[in-house]
Amino acid sequence: MNLPVSAFSFVCPMIAALILVYRENKLIGIKKLFKRTLDYKSIKPKIWFVPIIFLLPAIYLLSYWVMRLMERPLPEPHISFLTIPILFAGFLIAAVSEEIGWMGYTVDPMQNRWSALKTSIILGLVWGIFHVVPDIQAHRSLAWIVWQHGVYSVALRILIVWIYNNAGKSTFAAILFHGMDNVSWSLFPNNGSHYDPAITGVLTAITAIIVTFLWGSKTLARYRYAS
Repeated sequence: MNLPVSAFSFVCPMIAALILVYRENKLIGIKKLFKRTLDYKSIKPKIWFVPIIFLLPAIYLLSYWVMRLMERPLPEPHISFLTIPILFAGFLIAAVSEEIGWMGYTVDPMQNRWSALKTSIILGLVWGIFHVVPDIQAHRSLAWIVWQHGVYSVALRILIVWIYNNAGKSTFAAILFHGMDNVSWSLFPNNGSHYDPAITGVLTAITAIIVTFLWGSKTLARYRYAS
């Protein structure tokens, strides 16, 4: 997958959150923070497991279909389904390390100050910058980095905050959603070999715009057509 050593910086949000929580509430705060990574019971109604698990794979599948329509030179997918649980387990560890910082610690104070949309955009940009060094070391082009972290990361963070706010503010929901993103990318179509952040970024941004319109920019949690 051409991941440099700096990709292991995914532990930094967790380390920062643990330091700050310890300063504020000592070991009790750290225990509560880790407990949030398994707060799956907060996800109500359970229908939210559908977008948590299936939305991002659907976007990546649509991206592949669009690239086919554009007659991009794509290889036939060779997906070993036995490797998916292994990939998921590994990516879930990385997602825990990131989201315990981004969503477990950071997002709620930001939402108390700003709207959910503004919080998502700011956090998405910071999240994108956080990944720039690994991508430079992986020899990604400037255009690839801009599309990936200027568009896709922001749009994806809007969707993560949307999921989080509607799923009982469950950190586990954000972790699972993040993990599904990484698994979907790794299978596109073979170890992320032909992934194009411009196409996936545009499709994800369109999805984020629809979500913002339907659930409102202030909270991303008040469905416009709810009875």
